Amino acid sequence: MEILLITAASIGFFHTLFGPDHYLPFIVMAKARKWSVVKTTWVTFLCGLGHVGSSILLGSIGVAFGIGVNKLVFIESGRGNIAAWLFIAFGLVYFIWGMRQAYREKSHKHIHVHSDGTYHTHDHTHEDRHLHVHDQPKKKNITPWVLFVIFVLGPCEPLIPILMYPAATNSISGMILVSIVFAVVTITTMLGIVLAGSFGLNYLPLGRLERFTHAIAGATILLSGIGIRFLGL
Repeated sequence: MEILLITAASIGFFHTLFGPDHYLPFIVMAKARKWSVVKTTWVTFLCGLGHVGSSILLGSIGVAFGIGVNKLVFIESGRGNIAAWLFIAFGLVYFIWGMRQAYREKSHKHIHVHSDGTYHTHDHTHEDRHLHVHDQPKKKNITPWVLFVIFVLGPCEPLIPILMYPAATNSISGMILVSIVFAVVTITTMLGIVLAGSFGLNYLPLGRLERFTHAIAGATILLSGIGIRFLGL
């Protein structure tokens, strides 16, 4: 059990650290959508909990009903493919939407000539015609829910075959303890990297790239999905 607990903590840490999909989406979305530290923390925590919890639930069902570990690994692999494609689809759609937003926020100069021959110029963006947006009902942001669903579908591949099943051969309480250690280390590592990355990104001067933050976020999520699906990250 001591070896399994140390292994659970080690795998939880390195599995998260070397999987950029565990933290990059939250860092770039927090920047693009201007999430507060509290919201960033909650979204990351809940997604991490769903990510680990779904694998723990599946592994517990497998142990309870005596399902072979190979079958569960196959299911986990299938869930991983679905999550990767959802990352790719969401990233691509968000990138396109972000580019559209960047174009709409592009500043233009107009010259106004007065009857006395004088003229002046002024800047405006494509969004200026929507200045009365405060009179409209605020739209709900579904981005955190999209991320939550993707992370629930995304498996923790090493958890079931390497940790849960070996621990279950010793005792159910051992399996529970190993799962808790893995979950705590994984979620804590996610939170640490996300909060540190968000803090650092807020101090990075983007200048003219500021209006492309949504597009950059979409591209980052898209690349994360490609990394999961085709590079095995």
